[in-house]
Amino acid sequence: MFHDYLELAGKLECPAGIMGIGTAPQQSLTVLTGLLALVVLPAKLDAANTSTGEAGLTPADVKALARCESSKVATIEVPEQCGVRFEIARFGGTSEDVAAGLRDGSFGMADETGREMNEAFIRGSREHQGMGEALARALDAADANGRLMHPELSVLLGAYRLDVPTTVHAALGAEIIHQHPAASGAAIGDTSHRDFRRLAHSLTNLDDGGVVLNLGSAVIMPEVFLKALTIARNLNEGRPRNFVSCDLDMQRHYRPRMNVVQRPTLESGKGYEITGHHELMVPLLAWAVVEKLSAV
Repeated sequence: MFHDYLELAGKLECPAGIMGIGTAPQQSLTVLTGLLALVVLPAKLDAANTSTGEAGLTPADVKALARCESSKVATIEVPEQCGVRFEIARFGGTSEDVAAGLRDGSFGMADETGREMNEAFIRGSREHQGMGEALARALDAADANGRLMHPELSVLLGAYRLDVPTTVHAALGAEIIHQHPAASGAAIGDTSHRDFRRLAHSLTNLDDGGVVLNLGSAVIMPEVFLKALTIARNLNEGRPRNFVSCDLDMQRHYRPRMNVVQRPTLESGKGYEITGHHELMVPLLAWAVVEKLSAV
């Protein structure tokens, strides 16, 4: 069905890319997925959020991870905006109604999300954890204590329990948790920078057949990926080379095209761009990968 969708959309090159995604885990190679928060929101959104273009895809993402786990899908990277969706799993809803809250300055001022996430960063920094690991451990502990309303809706927790590393990359001042009194710039910077180093190290596994997916991030993930890639190549004689990169989004943007699809694959490998709605493309992509893995 995903192949049929691509053909209808005029993306005739893409089935080869999907075949690469489906076979990479069987070769114990990296499938690196950059997720934007708007892609991984759960389907259970309130009316205030349904008009923003946010698509609920987390259950499909976690199921695809579960199917691929034994084949060692290696890394997920997300912007901190995705980490803020911590509150969906923790509390069962989002505190954000931007238009209403911005009028009186209450936007982003809910106490619990900012306090719990910042406490996780401080604890993670003290214990030498990355931001993704710190958040996942906090969610896991909340679930063990019966305080997590929807554990099935968290990519961070699902990946953690499947032993799939998840790195989270902060843009200071860009998230509601940064305006909370508990925010520690030192802890945010330390845990996110540790995840950046971990991401750069993981990229070596892309060499000769790995796959990079950018699902909806227009700026942060393409920029983080490019810098991590040059570190990996600087330390490994120009590797990784010869991998597949793919950008999936509702519309085309400069940085994903240049930093994910074109520049990393100039000398070797192949880059793809697939344009369409996330709520159609991502579940169908997961379905296509699982189908391919089942046939091997």
